[in-house]
Parts: sequence; C-alpha cells; structure tokens
Amino acid sequence: MSEHKYTNALAQETSPYLLQHAHNPVQWYPWSEQALRRAKEEDKPILLSIGYSACHWCHVMERESFENEEIAQLMNEHFINIKVDREERPDLDAIYMAAVQMMTGNGGWPMTVFLTPDQIPFYGGTYYAPEDRRGMPGFPRILLSVSRAYRQQREAIEADAGAIVGALAKATSLDDQKSELQSDLLDGAVANLLGSYDSQNGGFGLEPKFPAPMALSFLLRSHVRSRDRHLLEIVEQTLEKMACGGIYDHLGGGFHRYSVDRYWLVPHFEKMLYDDALLSRLYLDAYLLTRKERYRRIAEETLDYVLREMTSPEGGFYSTQDADSEGHEGRFFVWSPREVEEVLGEKDGELFCRYYDVTREGNFEGKNILNVPQPASMVAALSQVPEERLQEAIERGQRLLFEAREKRVKPSRDEKILAAWNALMTRSFAEAASALGRDDYRQAAARNGEFLLSNLQSGGRLLRTYKDGGAKLNGYLEDYAFLVDALLSLYEATFDPRWISEARRLAGILIEQFWDPEGGGFYFTSADHERLIHRPKDFYDNATPSGNSAAALALQRLSMLTGDEGWMKYARSVLEQMAATMSRHPAAFAHLLCALDFYLSKPKQIAIAGDPGARQTRRMLEQVFQRYLPNKVIVCGTGEEFVLLKGRLQVSGMPTAYVCERGVCKAPVTSPAELAALLAN
Repeated sequence: MSEHKYTNALAQETSPYLLQHAHNPVQWYPWSEQALRRAKEEDKPILLSIGYSACHWCHVMERESFENEEIAQLMNEHFINIKVDREERPDLDAIYMAAVQMMTGNGGWPMTVFLTPDQIPFYGGTYYAPEDRRGMPGFPRILLSVSRAYRQQREAIEADAGAIVGALAKATSLDDQKSELQSDLLDGAVANLLGSYDSQNGGFGLEPKFPAPMALSFLLRSHVRSRDRHLLEIVEQTLEKMACGGIYDHLGGGFHRYSVDRYWLVPHFEKMLYDDALLSRLYLDAYLLTRKERYRRIAEETLDYVLREMTSPEGGFYSTQDADSEGHEGRFFVWSPREVEEVLGEKDGELFCRYYDVTREGNFEGKNILNVPQPASMVAALSQVPEERLQEAIERGQRLLFEAREKRVKPSRDEKILAAWNALMTRSFAEAASALGRDDYRQAAARNGEFLLSNLQSGGRLLRTYKDGGAKLNGYLEDYAFLVDALLSLYEATFDPRWISEARRLAGILIEQFWDPEGGGFYFTSADHERLIHRPKDFYDNATPSGNSAAALALQRLSMLTGDEGWMKYARSVLEQMAATMSRHPAAFAHLLCALDFYLSKPKQIAIAGDPGARQTRRMLEQVFQRYLPNKVIVCGTGEEFVLLKGRLQVSGMPTAYVCERGVCKAPVTSPAELAALLAN
C-alpha cells in the first residue's frame, strides 16, 4: 500500500520541482498533449502554475493551497491543472510571464495563469494566499470568480485574449531601424548605468539587491577601454561589499541568489548554478586586473563549492540548492554565539563572533548570518590581539564550523542538469584553469563538455535537461549559444581542436534553427519546436545572459578564432538592431553591451606556434592568460588546423607568438617578456 494518499500525473516526471507536487490532492498534469486535449474536450480553462524548486514562495503556496483538500477540489472541479518547471520550459515561462506582466504590471514566481483551452491567457498573477487578506481575495475566491467568468463572459474573454496575443507579438518585434555601431553608445550606457549606482553600499538600486555580474563585467571592460579609474573603484566597492556581506557563504563558498536589503546582509538563501558561474568569472577577472588575492580567493572558493556540492558523479553540474531546510529558510546557514563557542571554545569563539558579527541579539530571526562589517585590522585592535592571532582564529573557525555545519540537515538540491547553465559553468572553470593554473578546473571543464555532448544530444541536436540517466526537451537558443561560447573557452584551456569543431557544428544549427531572416535576431525556440501561441525572442539580460546577447558574443569569438567572417554578420545584425535601446537601458542589456564592447574594440588574435604542453610554450601562454584581456582569442599548436596558425612558423625552433588586431599583425616574438610588452600595448 502506498504511503501517499494522493498521486497525480507528475509522478512520472524527472524534474524535482514537479515531483514535489506529485502527491498533492490537485490533479496536476505536466505540460502535455494529454492535458491540452482534455481541456478542449471538457471545455475547461487551464490553470497553469509555473515555478522552480529553489523558490521559497512556491513552497509556501504548495503548503497553503495545493496540499489543501478543499482548495484542490475547487481546482479539480473547475480547471485542467498544469504544473511547469520554468527551468525546464523557459519558453512557456517567457510567454506567460510577459502576459501576466501586461495584465497586472507585476511578475514573479510562483506564477498562476488562467488560459483558454487554446492556451491563450486571460487572467493571472503570482502568489495567492489561501484566504482573503487585507482586502485582497484569496485563492478560493479567485478560482470561483475565474471559473464563473469563463462560463458567463466567454466572448469578452476571447476578445481580450486575442489582444494579449497581438501585444506579445508586438513586444518582441525589432525596430527596422539599425543604428551605427560607435563607441559613444558605450559611453552613454556607462553614464546611464551609473545613475542607479548605490555609492554607499555598492551595486545598483536599493532593495532587493541583485549582484548584477554582467553590469559589473561591462564596467570592468569600460575601465580598460576608457582608463576611467572611477569605474574600477565602483566595481571593486561592489565586489568588496558582496564578499563581506551575508549574500556570500563565508564557510562553504558560493553566493546566495540576492539580498533582501540594500546592504547585502540578509539573502534569499537559495544558491543557483548560473549565479556562481557568472560571479566566479567576475571575481577572477577582477583578480587578473588588480592582482588582489582576495578576489582570487573568492573565485576559487566559489568554484570549489561547485566541485564539492554541485557536481554529479558523471561530471554534470546540478541546478540549484534550496533556501529552506527543516521547513525554515536559511536554517542551515545561521549561527548563535553559543553554537560558535561550543565548536571553537571561548577565546577563539569570541574572536570569530566579533569578526563575523555574531551577537546575542542576532541579525536574522534571532540567529546570525555571518558577515564582515569591519576589516580584520580593526577587529584585532578592538580585541587587543595581533592580527595574526585573529587570522588564525578565523581560519580555524571557518574549518571547524564548516565541518560542524556539514552535520546539519542540508537544504534540498535540484539535481537536474541543464545544458545552458552547465555551459556557463564550463566556461568559468575553463577560464579559471587557464588563469590560475588549476588542472582540476581544466579537468572539470573538459569532463562537463564531454558529458553535455555525450548525454544532452539526440541526432546531433541539443536537449535541454538531463536527470536520472535520461535527457529530454528541445534545446533553446540559450542552450546552443552558451555551449558554443563554453566550447571556445574549453578549446583555449586545452587547445584540443575537437572543441572548435563542435562549436562550429552547433553554431551552424543555431543559425539554421533560430535565426529570423525577415525580422532579424534569434528566436528563443527552434524552427521545429512545438507550436505555441507565440514564438518569442529574448533580448533582455536578466539573471543570465539572453540567448541573443550570448550568440552575439560567441559568434564574434568563433569568427575571430576560425577566420570565418560569415559568423560575424549575424552578431553585427543583432548589435545594430539593439544598439540604441541597450545604450538607453544598460542594466537590461549588460551582456549585449559586453558583446558590443568586443565588436568596437580591436580584439587581439593571438597565435602561438609551439607545443602547448612544452614548458617554454606554457610560459608564453601564461603571459596571455594571467592578465585581463576580455577581447581576445588565442590558438596554439604546431600544425595549420586554424587560419591563425597558417604560415606561422616557429622562429629558431622557439615557441613563437603572433599578435594581430583586425588584420594588422606585429612582428613575431619568441620570449615571454616580448609577448608581455605586445599585450600591454
């Protein structure tokens, strides 16, 4: 006999988020032909609920409403109920989130949308409470009102729904006017971005405060381009504030999703693979530019966290770690002074608590989120101990408290493996391997690349998600664009030409299946994807780069590496169509601005003729990888498999570097010092 009173159609799914709802009394379906057909046959509206496993309020709504038998009965009687994991089906999420924002002015998760049997949205919102609160109708009242309206006001609903579909199409159409690509677009974007900078706490806007790694990466590039010292100061202030705040996990490494306050203190505690991919790369770049060991340490601790806790035995990277454990948000991560002193003893415990702001009153629901409000030198002076003594207590405390924390009940982990997010992390590992000389990072990147190409393809086409030994769902634009980008970095970390071959092949599919030859830009879904009410295009850089901005950068890199100008025209077209918009709204197009910076700069094409494994060649490569050069491509080898290596011979049998910019080449050099001088210029 089953231990569960109820089981619905989600029990056959692999998504951890869908499986969390498999034993609700709600008769949930996944998005499927069966569910859509039943809605038409029974002429019932669809209740579409979209969320993801690390979403705190998704869990709350499940407990309050979807586990409530009376509410479930209303849902089952009046609707066909479909549950979607937004991370598996970002196409559905994009369409219906845009619709909800049009209808309500707001969006977020959990998202609740009511559709006609033809999948057209006519009412929606986000979280609904289980009863009427503060003048707002509760979920049962919403259900009954929507059902009644569907039966009694069908003509009005269908008219409004048709208008929404038209508005969706208009919202994603591109302006026919193309702008000339000039550096003043970048200057304007910088000025607009600085308008929202928080000069007290770092970052952009007030609260909630998101890390915005792509905007900070754009400012790093802009500092190099303009030599404006203030831009570097802004980036560094933000990196310092985040690294000292509660948004960073001081014991285990890695970043939480965002801070609910403007001070980076209290996070939403979930950890997302894409955040740690983008932030580890940002801190790595800051280290390469400033040589400050603190940034290197944060980058390595973040990547080490991913290796330790977010890597599958097969080499894939898991998606998320939840915010909640034992039914409470953040419980796994917070401490009391007594808990600290029980592990460290009185003296070290007192020093640790003073440094990490652990107090009797607490800073989060009576407990403490570790954060560093004062520098070690000040804490040592206040504690009347040498700074070395304080540092010893901190390092011992980090080690022992981490070991103690490992014995707690851990937050749950979403172990599905997404192609796009894995590709983001692969690029970060590959670039860290090259910059830091970490062979374990190189192996992790290569292993993940092998895993994705072996397990998330069918008939040469990418699949979106993998779990429990199987992959499914069509790959989206971001899956292709991120993976092409990652494979280029993987080549530069290993100099194995196979990665370039795979990047070229996937880029060909990207053009064939996603490019819009009439309106320009790339569609979110492939030409042979399931037909939905709308075929979206996504240009906004949100928590991750948009597929269009990732493609615009990856195709430029591919063109520069291979010498094939054909890839460049697609990137240039996207940049020209979005140029004016991204300059006016830089926070929404930060990665696309990085692609524009690449285009307007003189990217260095570096070819090193020599055996990549030879010691002298490695010394030359170190000059390339151990400095901040965001706009570069590099090939290395003894053959002529790449255009950049054709006719490039070793001089006097020595590894020889050739550096070109837009077809203009410097004289070849054979010493690390000479190469360093070329790159510095």
